[in-house]
Amino acid sequence: MYITRHAEETIDQLSKQFGAVLVTGPRQSGKTTMLSKKLNSISYISLDDNIIRTAAIENTNTFLKDNPPPLFLDEVQKAPELFPQIKISLDSSHKKGQFFLSGSQQFKMMKHVSESLAGRVGILNLLGFSLRETSGVMNRNSFIPTEDYFSERSKEAGNLDYDGVWSRIWRGSMPELCTNPDYNWQMFYGSYMTTYIERDVRDLAQVGDELKFSRFMSVMAARNGQLLNLQSAANDVGISQPTASRWLSILIASHIVYLLQPFSNNRTSRAIKTPKVYFLDTGLAAYLCRWNTVETLKHGAMAGEFFEAFVLSEIIKSYYNRGILEPPLYFYRDKDQKEIDIIIEENGILYPLEIKKHADPGVHDFDNLKIVDRFGVRGSGGVICMYDRLLTMSGQDRVIPVNYL
Repeated sequence: MYITRHAEETIDQLSKQFGAVLVTGPRQSGKTTMLSKKLNSISYISLDDNIIRTAAIENTNTFLKDNPPPLFLDEVQKAPELFPQIKISLDSSHKKGQFFLSGSQQFKMMKHVSESLAGRVGILNLLGFSLRETSGVMNRNSFIPTEDYFSERSKEAGNLDYDGVWSRIWRGSMPELCTNPDYNWQMFYGSYMTTYIERDVRDLAQVGDELKFSRFMSVMAARNGQLLNLQSAANDVGISQPTASRWLSILIASHIVYLLQPFSNNRTSRAIKTPKVYFLDTGLAAYLCRWNTVETLKHGAMAGEFFEAFVLSEIIKSYYNRGILEPPLYFYRDKDQKEIDIIIEENGILYPLEIKKHADPGVHDFDNLKIVDRFGVRGSGGVICMYDRLLTMSGQDRVIPVNYL
């Protein structure tokens, strides 16, 4: 069963503006499936094929003559020799939508893209399924807690399934797990980890100790939703802080981990400067933390952090699917431990959001939203939670059910 991706419309837009379109994202997030469905009328070449890859590497000058555009090249990072030839082809034809590229190894791809295709390629980050996509919601607007957004979103909000949301948080958003309920969760993520480390990490970063890298991922998953403390993580794994920093950069470039940056301006002198670390797929984080059932996760010590990570990931997807590579998302925490979970900055206006896993929000949950008044022009905000109804609670701030993301 194919589920329509919200990013498909963005592919159309990018192909009208650029000669090449590059789709990046974590392994098994559905990049090839989406592009194959979208581009079924043009030629498809997978550079996973050894014979084809050899031809692309050894006969680069003739490869694109034998396989003229428009062309979909999958796992393109495996034949970096093609990038200069793609540039030559684009510069000679000046046509749009000639090459569609995808792959999972971010390091190699982005290096060659920046060297050869700068200004010629539109980039899209594709994560796993969003709640909107698996619920059949057509609205693809980026999330922002405004009257206009909720007016449109309420047309397709649907009902909030409390148990279903927690099942999704635990199981994750990878397409294979979402479309095949019989697929064994542990087997999927066990295979995912093996493939990721052996095919991506080993090739890209020359990680000397793969067991320690796997341990590092588990240590970072246990810090899901917390302030980044690399020295502590390095100590837990038994590696140096520079090594931990390098390994973290691998997880970020692979779209496994996202660093939410702290908000600061000239009025936030007391704000901390340390980012928070989040796993973009909560299912993978649950696997790494050994939360082996949805019940143990839902009632466990990290339930709040996992719900927060899930909400952030859903908001990020709403921006990525529109082709926005750097969502305007921040958090705030000061030296007095006052905190706002998410601040969206849009056109100079700050929209504060709190995230609570409970289903009975109270007025006190809105208290920290007022902090934004001190350091910027404040827009509407709210508390994202498991309550089942969109409700104005305090002035312009709302109770926001998670199914409105």
